[in-house]
Amino acid sequence: MLDTADPPLAEPSPGARCSRALLSPWSRLALLVAVLGSAGAMVLVFEPQRLLVDGWPGYAGGGAAVVLFVVAYGLCGVAFVPRPLLNLAAGALLGSVSGLVAAVAGTVLAAGISFGLGRLLGQDALRPLLRGRWLRAADGQLSGHGFRSMLAIRLFPGVPFAAGNYGAAVSRMGWTPFLLATALGSVPNTAAYVIAGARATSPSSPVFLLASGFIVVTGVVAAVVAWRKRHHLAR
Repeated sequence: MLDTADPPLAEPSPGARCSRALLSPWSRLALLVAVLGSAGAMVLVFEPQRLLVDGWPGYAGGGAAVVLFVVAYGLCGVAFVPRPLLNLAAGALLGSVSGLVAAVAGTVLAAGISFGLGRLLGQDALRPLLRGRWLRAADGQLSGHGFRSMLAIRLFPGVPFAAGNYGAAVSRMGWTPFLLATALGSVPNTAAYVIAGARATSPSSPVFLLASGFIVVTGVVAAVVAWRKRHHLAR
């Protein structure tokens, strides 16, 4: 009588097991942490904030300065350099109009890089952890109402930039609503900082006072809203 039992499955080769381990969600998440840690270390070493004191290199001017600043802004934004500092630098180095264009473009670039890193390296590992009620609610809002939710996050200065980027990356939000909402929602607060940076040499001017007042008022409003919502987040 013939043996009809299934033949034993071939055991994966060591190379296949190694590749599977390297491509696992948790390995990719560890790579994301390593990349962000390295970026933060580079900021500490090279200190890009010195541009506020030293100014732009002499060879960078005109359109080249705007492009260079956009790239630098994007990389620094990924490396957790505070956006208010970058926006002030945009105004101080490039002026109000060019500075605003460069700062918004740099914001979108930084958000896009962060979103891509989070989606590629972190989403598969982190989505199974969305078990808390408010985490599931946030994920539902970002996944189902991407543009509207991200626009509100960008307009509200109390939400950290990186948290918005990686929260959206873990959700099922699409690229287009994420980037479009980031571009539109970042304009008001970014403009205030850029104008303040451009007029920092004349702190008594009405334009500087108006921009500074807008920053203070939005910051106070954000703090009040966060204080009133603290009990909901703690549940």
